[in-house]
Amino acid sequence: MSYTIHPQSWIRILTVFLCTLIGISCQSKKQSELLWEANFHLIGSQSSPRAVDLTQDGVLDIVIGAGRNEFQETEQGVLAINGQDGSLIWSHAAADQIYGSATFYDITDDGIPDVFIGGRSCQFRAIDGKTGKLIWKYENTDINHPILRYARFNFNHSVQIADQNGNGYPELLLSNGGNYEALPYMTENRFPAVIMVLDSKTGEVLAADTVPDGQESYMTPLAFQQPWESNPTVVFGTGGETLDGSLFLVSLSDLMENNLSNAERIATDTGHGFIAPPAIADVNQDGFMDIIAISHGSRVFAIDGKSRETIWTQHISHTECSNSFAVGYFTDDDVPDFFTFVSEGIWPENTGSIQIMLDGKNGDISYKSSIGCTGFSSPVAIDLNRDGREEVILSVNEFDCNRFIGDQSAFAITNRLIGIDFNTQETFTLDQTEGMKNIFSTPWLGDMDGDGFLDLVHCQYFSHSDLLSFLGMRMKRIDLPIRIRHKPVWGSYMGKKGDGIFRPNL
Repeated sequence: MSYTIHPQSWIRILTVFLCTLIGISCQSKKQSELLWEANFHLIGSQSSPRAVDLTQDGVLDIVIGAGRNEFQETEQGVLAINGQDGSLIWSHAAADQIYGSATFYDITDDGIPDVFIGGRSCQFRAIDGKTGKLIWKYENTDINHPILRYARFNFNHSVQIADQNGNGYPELLLSNGGNYEALPYMTENRFPAVIMVLDSKTGEVLAADTVPDGQESYMTPLAFQQPWESNPTVVFGTGGETLDGSLFLVSLSDLMENNLSNAERIATDTGHGFIAPPAIADVNQDGFMDIIAISHGSRVFAIDGKSRETIWTQHISHTECSNSFAVGYFTDDDVPDFFTFVSEGIWPENTGSIQIMLDGKNGDISYKSSIGCTGFSSPVAIDLNRDGREEVILSVNEFDCNRFIGDQSAFAITNRLIGIDFNTQETFTLDQTEGMKNIFSTPWLGDMDGDGFLDLVHCQYFSHSDLLSFLGMRMKRIDLPIRIRHKPVWGSYMGKKGDGIFRPNL
């Protein structure tokens, strides 16, 4: 039996539930409110919303990568959406899908953050945050360069690192790799990925080298700094859905010397690589940041950031994973825990979805459920009821899970945004819409207008045929009757700052 909840009806239901969940009076804000929804025709997104104030009105705006179907040009490759009313501030054209999520920094010195974002067909660019006009774009002009000749494929997300060339602006760490012409399980037409550093001010390549195992990479590299160390560590991954891959650590100083040969292999998987960005958190409470990563083969590794030894491992058998973790205090101790969901079966014939929460202390599976079908978005985490333990929020799709992912015939689908309270084991629905899907986009949580209450932004995509096609998209801002004093502990894709680092007290 299927049914549709009218938007105002589910908002009232949600309000009653949240007030009950929190266990306090919601009289200061009586109900949840759908403040706006923005609809766009013929496009979709594999990006996730990121928030920044572009209009300087004190309300955070939303930037997201977008596009038509693969290899199609669009005038709406990057969207900047007004957080106040959902109107379009500007759009930026692209030659192919912009699936990366945005990084922000003001390089035009006008007081408004500018946008760094990339995606397919070797697209990576800096965009003026005020006007949406191009500042610079990456161009691979030296096809004979021993390293950069390989940097002609897809760009993933970028993360900021400290200024390396003394011009006063941070640099951008990112990877380039993948080749759409390469067939699954085949090694032909596959080329080594390139880990690189770009000058955020000019787009100049400051450093680059191919990965030491010669494999592809679809993973965003991360950088973190241990206490009392001056030289940051870079973590990057290799491999894909059907080929071996590994996780590596290297010093940023080695990368800046265009040399990844000293990179240390800290984890590996056979028949699968590392696609989802890892999480950086201290799980053994020694004051050093550790690396928690999941391979596409659903093997989880917690690596000691000081000794580089394995702290614990876990394997969710007969599943695959392209999803990042949400990090939070989900159990009753002060060690961060990790939640994600994995897909049953083998790509591209994945079937159901399994949600798992891993105890950060020992890697044990402390929660497991099976809700919905395959999806590649990632979860977020926030303490909704102020009990000291985070709940998670994730997007799930409900349809015939045995459906082949490339089947283009019409089918029924419902997208739900759900929450899970690990303390009570209760699952609750925040939003649901029939005829909509969300395969890739992670929700955003935070206080957009500074009123002390939680806002939720999430994306849905029109669907009547295959799961991966783009037919139009919808973004919603929902104002919730939940007071917050601090940013959610893991309120967006790759955490508070979009760099994969767990910062509980920021």
